Amino acid sequence: MKTYFRILSFAKPFGKYVPGYFIFTLLAVIFGLLNFSLLIPLLTILFNQVNSQEATTMVQKPEFAFSAEYIKDFFYYYFGRIILNNGQLGALRFVCLILTGSVFLSNLFKYLGLRIEGAVRAQVVRNLRMQVYERITELHIAFFSNQRKGDVMSTLTNDVQEVENSVVSTLNVLFREPFMLFGLFFLLLKMSPQLTLFSLLVLPISGLIISRISKSLKRRAVQGQSSLGSILSIIDETLGGMRVIKGFNAQPYIKEKFKQQNDYYARIINSITNKRSLASPISEFLGVSIVACILYYGGSLVLSGESELQPEEFIGYLVLFSQVLVPVKNISTAFSNIQRGLVAGDRVLSIIDTQAQIKDSANATPLPAFNHQIEFKNVSFAYESETVLKNINLIIPKGKTIALVGPSGGGKSTLADLLPRFYDPTAGAILLDGHDIREYTLESLRAQMGIVTQESILFNDTIFNNIAFNKTDATEEQVIAAAKIANAHEFIMQSPEGYQTFIGDRGGKLSGGQRQRISIARAILKNPPLLILDEATSALDTESEKLVQEALINLMKNRTSIVIAHRLSTIQHADEIVVLQKGMVLERGTHEALLVQNGLYTKLNKMQITTSVID
Repeated sequence: MKTYFRILSFAKPFGKYVPGYFIFTLLAVIFGLLNFSLLIPLLTILFNQVNSQEATTMVQKPEFAFSAEYIKDFFYYYFGRIILNNGQLGALRFVCLILTGSVFLSNLFKYLGLRIEGAVRAQVVRNLRMQVYERITELHIAFFSNQRKGDVMSTLTNDVQEVENSVVSTLNVLFREPFMLFGLFFLLLKMSPQLTLFSLLVLPISGLIISRISKSLKRRAVQGQSSLGSILSIIDETLGGMRVIKGFNAQPYIKEKFKQQNDYYARIINSITNKRSLASPISEFLGVSIVACILYYGGSLVLSGESELQPEEFIGYLVLFSQVLVPVKNISTAFSNIQRGLVAGDRVLSIIDTQAQIKDSANATPLPAFNHQIEFKNVSFAYESETVLKNINLIIPKGKTIALVGPSGGGKSTLADLLPRFYDPTAGAILLDGHDIREYTLESLRAQMGIVTQESILFNDTIFNNIAFNKTDATEEQVIAAAKIANAHEFIMQSPEGYQTFIGDRGGKLSGGQRQRISIARAILKNPPLLILDEATSALDTESEKLVQEALINLMKNRTSIVIAHRLSTIQHADEIVVLQKGMVLERGTHEALLVQNGLYTKLNKMQITTSVID
């Protein structure tokens, strides 16, 4: 139950809910018990067990005492007076009116308690989903490389919803029903300790059987949540790779893959549903069996005269005891439902508990303005056991452009990712103006950097909002100026709504070159002193590349730039070109100097010239 109470902790502050919920629930239980307690005087009248002489003995006002016995005697005092003054029909009318009022108040307080429970549910789910989302945005990049996107999406949506349906929705059951049980057994013990103790001997049998069903439910729930994550991953991959699927006529393959996972999930859900459905009829059958045992045992005592209960009191006792089965059944069903919700809760809390590997140090300070140089000093990096960079030493003076080239897998993108601290070096340090970048806050470090990647990452929003991303104070004039520098203004104005045109999911309504120029305009508007360009033109056609290259040249003016490029023609004017191979610096120098060395750079350059001629 540790997970259960931790989930409820997301409803803090409790002082806002607990007092009112406690009072309303207690009053609902009290009036609910009163409803059944009134059955005994009602049955007494109907069975004509009270005559005028007996009523006279009842009209003796009891002395005040703070006890349930006083309340009972006080009720019978008025009950007796009504019988004397108005007869049995008047007493019947009195009991019916009291019963109706009691039922009304019981349901009124129950409703008020449910309103508070609804507020708690909304608070828990809102805070839970918000904390999961915040944690996801804070986690390091490597986390998402090791996790299926479908699992993360399933946690944020389905698991949180399951927590609401199966855990938070049981608040009323787990807090109200114990009150009701306590009150019912208090009344039953007052009426007949002998019968009540007998019932307590047979009730645990029901609880033991239900608990065994609940344990098996939890095991299947774990499998179900994992399978649902797989389904969401397949859906995400299908939507993102629809062109490839259709181009390779792979619809039957992907459908079969989805069908297998969907059928497996359906079998799990069917098993869970069957077991959850089994809890209610089993508890009801066991409950009726227990009532039948008590009916036989208690009835034999009443018939033999060995019981202190009168026949009408015994019937009232049975009615009260039958109500014990309602909270018992509700609690057993709730525990069955909770098992599935706790599995979802564990998955949600596991993300919340995941600590970001890249975070501010305890004494981190804001990064001052960049003035001199960036230095990679003996930098090495490894993904788990795979070494990607080995002892890199590199100095990038302010205002200079450094190009990183080399074969795929050489470590170019990884080296660039270390500067904004998407990853931290496993050895060595990156110094900015002589200070380790880990001494500065992540926010201030990344605020001085602009990043344009090969894959243009745009959002399902307007062109204006994509350019002004996270710059809420940007004016229309500033956005237009940035778009003009990025060679994007012309095609934007030709769009249906201009800058207010929605570009679709991931910018799907734009061409590759248009998306890239929007990304460049976004970086221009940010106006960062440090710039990282990760193969920003490699996926473009010749015409788009020319426009984007012009935009990049405009972007790099008066900025310190790190450019990763496969197309060597785009970086010939770099101040220094660094050739990486297998995580090590193999060559470095200007374009002309590297051609003279006749090394790997010369080989790559000749290959690209040959390819260009063939094209």
